[in-house]
Amino acid sequence: MPLESLNHYLIYAEDLEATKNFYVDVLGLRVGERPPFPFPGYWLYSGDTACVHVAHAKADAAQKSYLGDKQGAATAGTGAIDHVAFVATGLRKTLGQLAAHGVATRRRTVPEDGSHQVFIEDPNGITIELNFRAGELERIEGD
Repeated sequence: MPLESLNHYLIYAEDLEATKNFYVDVLGLRVGERPPFPFPGYWLYSGDTACVHVAHAKADAAQKSYLGDKQGAATAGTGAIDHVAFVATGLRKTLGQLAAHGVATRRRTVPEDGSHQVFIEDPNGITIELNFRAGELERIEGD
């Protein structure tokens, strides 16, 4: 049973709209088709892939029945998971967009391969890592 790729992750959000807006307005995902589940939420897409699912942290009976009762589960921060990472392009534009939205960043360059990482937090305190290919930072610094 070899794994092929990561399909998506689910966020239990205290504020569905703020979480959706962050991933759409700041990170550029789009709201897409979602099955008619009997509870509110969003599926957020990168291209044709629904990579981020969002459900309300305060689950109603229908959500508990479908997803299970996560009573006592962390609803802020990344809990046992340190961060979730995406491959990204357009470092300059991304940094400008993050700044325009007032999103704080932590940045570093990986010594071995020169890729540049930008770490941010979503409205739920989940750490998101954006990975840019080697050379994107040098193009910005060279301007």
